[in-house]
Amino acid sequence: MSSFDPTPPRRNFYGRRHGKTLRQSQKGYLSEDLGSLRPRGITVADNPDRTPIDPAAIFGDTRPVWLEIGFGGGEHMVAMAARYPEIGIIGCEPFINGVAMLLGKIRAAGVSNVSVHPGDARDLMDVLPDGSIARAFLNYPDPWPKARHHRRRFVTPEHLIPLHRVMAPGAEFRVATDIPDYMRQTLEEVPAAGFALVHEGPGPWDDWHSTRYEQKALREGREPHYATFRR
Repeated sequence: MSSFDPTPPRRNFYGRRHGKTLRQSQKGYLSEDLGSLRPRGITVADNPDRTPIDPAAIFGDTRPVWLEIGFGGGEHMVAMAARYPEIGIIGCEPFINGVAMLLGKIRAAGVSNVSVHPGDARDLMDVLPDGSIARAFLNYPDPWPKARHHRRRFVTPEHLIPLHRVMAPGAEFRVATDIPDYMRQTLEEVPAAGFALVHEGPGPWDDWHSTRYEQKALREGREPHYATFRR
């Protein structure tokens, strides 16, 4: 007897989940640190009814909560946590090598206002309450350069409409990329999802912390661009 699932499968907006073999220290970070930093009730396996979570329970108080979608190696996320200890930052990243790198940076920096979801940001957005995110970052996302893959980019309605729902009125959404066509699509799709463009150009934010992906782009002669939107 066959069954029918009315929910269509999601397109991945990220690439691979695993890279080269982890160092022993990185394996240690994953086994020793991830459990205490991981928010509960995010995955379908942990929360099949998709009951909304309480962000205050993650950080133990009602501080503003920021979201980084795809934190890469964690440079930017840890820098923001250190610079703004009064806020809490949830980072989502399905690439396990990036998660391990972030955990090492968290240890080195000694920051405690962070939470790490080692998976799809959409699973987190599914269970976040309306208006619970005060700022969101999308830094150097997977570019999906082939035209037939452009719908896999994060800057599509499938991802932006849930993001708009979980962001508070007036909240800031920042996007950084070195791919001109990605910024083109960003400038088309993000306002269509209900965000207002505040600024776009080659100059970063005053508190910007460069990432390994940006440094690679600069070495290879690609110019970064930065866009700020308001919910």
